[in-house]
Amino acid sequence: MKIEANTPEEYIAQLPVERKQALIKLREVIKNNLPDGFEETLNYGMIGFVVPHSVYPPGYHCDTKLPLPFISIASQKNFVALYHMGIYANKNLLDWFFAEYAKHCTTKLDMGKSCIRFKKIDQIPYNLIAELATKMTVSDWINFYDQHIKR
Repeated sequence: MKIEANTPEEYIAQLPVERKQALIKLREVIKNNLPDGFEETLNYGMIGFVVPHSVYPPGYHCDTKLPLPFISIASQKNFVALYHMGIYANKNLLDWFFAEYAKHCTTKLDMGKSCIRFKKIDQIPYNLIAELATKMTVSDWINFYDQHIKR
């Protein structure tokens, strides 16, 4: 589901009604809980929260013109997605998330490497996502990225 937009507000404005409220709430939960230093942007056609070049000049190793991604949210064809690079990179954080998800949701976790898929938007665990957003600071993410991911 490709959405052409220049701002997060334009992105959300183009969503179907049933998805709009979920993305608005996800965006607010993330913005209100992310540690200072992350910046909201559109990245890869999604609403993204990144480490800006002003904080981490090398940028993302896959495309150094882009800032270092951390969390993204998107409305995909059949689900709402939350992409969290910390879960992808840090096994301890992934293990924590798996254990906590079971406490917050009755549905089975539908997840790829960094993508958490929510097919039932009325069952998005906003409180869990709020807690997840607090788990890594900008410094934590940069250090982990430099040590374990950057090539």
